[in-house]
Amino acid sequence: MKKGDDMTNSLIEQVKKDNIKYILLQFTDINGFVKNVTIPVSELKTTLERGKWFDGSSVEGFMRIHESDMFLTPDPKTYSVIPWIEDEMKTARLICDIYKEDGTIFEGDPRYILKKVLKEASDMGYTFSVGPEPEFFLFSKENGIKPLAHDVGGYFDLNMDKAFHIRAQMIESLESLGIKVEASHHEVAPGQHEIAFRHDDALKAADNVITFKFTLKSIAEKHGLVATFMPKPISGISGSGMHCHQSLFNIKTGENAFFDESNKYLLSKIAKKFVAGQLKYIKNITGITNPLVNSYKRLVPGYEAPVYICWSKTNRSALIRIPRFKSNNPNAARAELRCPDPSCNPYLAFAAMLKSGLEGIKQDLDLVDPVEEDVYEFDDKKLKKFYIDTLPENLSIAINKMKENSFAKDLLGPLYKKYIASRKSEWELYSLQVHDWERERYLEKY
Repeated sequence: MKKGDDMTNSLIEQVKKDNIKYILLQFTDINGFVKNVTIPVSELKTTLERGKWFDGSSVEGFMRIHESDMFLTPDPKTYSVIPWIEDEMKTARLICDIYKEDGTIFEGDPRYILKKVLKEASDMGYTFSVGPEPEFFLFSKENGIKPLAHDVGGYFDLNMDKAFHIRAQMIESLESLGIKVEASHHEVAPGQHEIAFRHDDALKAADNVITFKFTLKSIAEKHGLVATFMPKPISGISGSGMHCHQSLFNIKTGENAFFDESNKYLLSKIAKKFVAGQLKYIKNITGITNPLVNSYKRLVPGYEAPVYICWSKTNRSALIRIPRFKSNNPNAARAELRCPDPSCNPYLAFAAMLKSGLEGIKQDLDLVDPVEEDVYEFDDKKLKKFYIDTLPENLSIAINKMKENSFAKDLLGPLYKKYIASRKSEWELYSLQVHDWERERYLEKY
């Protein structure tokens, strides 16, 4: 019996054991939105064998109308029971890979793009581990969706934290779906929260981010709230980031390739080159890690969001931070990239992060010295002295940086032009709007 047949039969048996009635077949579009088609459990075997047809021309960033036939092929390893759906409608989900009509893989599938870069890392002898930390806001509903913070709590608050029991239900659901939660707490801003889950192989971590987002939105809805991963929903307070802790592990030995006990920072030469690669290419991938107009309202000095392209051991104003860990725990050696936000497509973001780091290793890049001072306090003269550059100031600049060299094009392949067009369209729509700020500032004055 083939391995694939064995996995198919094992999954079908598990579905029967769980008394599942419906299956959600999930995938993401170019922007990371979860797409879904529901099948009755009676269709599962056929779907596993042949895939499930859908119209690719109706999904943003996929096929043109004259070549629209595409097929969803479920990944059995992503099977999970949806815990908040009633027993009589008991439902499970499977995340899918996307194939074209001729049976070949669709190279514009964000999940495939991550797999492609993971294969590149594997050929170099590494696996890539990511620990994302997506922050989110809970807002109350009042005559529709408005940014009304659910509470007035602050960082680690308990007495003012009205969402403790809601986060507890979210954690129960996440763990039921196979996501190992490590901690949860109220974040800095009113109505802002974080639920941290364990690092994992990058593909599983990206699957987890997608699962995390639709789970939290579903639980919030049950409480009459809105969970949003918008990076900066309210001006003047902290925005929501998705700091990503990253490590490479040696395939042969299983050891953390970022660890070196003899180094001052406990970082290996591989880790330094990886970080150097990310610093070199970060402006070319910011349009992927921070894809919205709104993303750049968060990337401003003063809110612990990184703006300056540098690295440090403890300095939270740096783009990449090396969190403290003990030398007797080498698996904890990691580099924390602080610019991504939770609006990104995690498959594309993790692929971009990994690809830039691998280029640092391939090109044998030297890592500049760390900056341990508060970079927010630097004036232009001091920034120039330390050769510190900045992230793109808005989405338009980020798009132009993606087009500046071939890095993003090589990474995204056939998705590149569609991704650029999608982000450019968003910027143009934003630029045409007249905002309340403009009316309040200019209407009577001019």
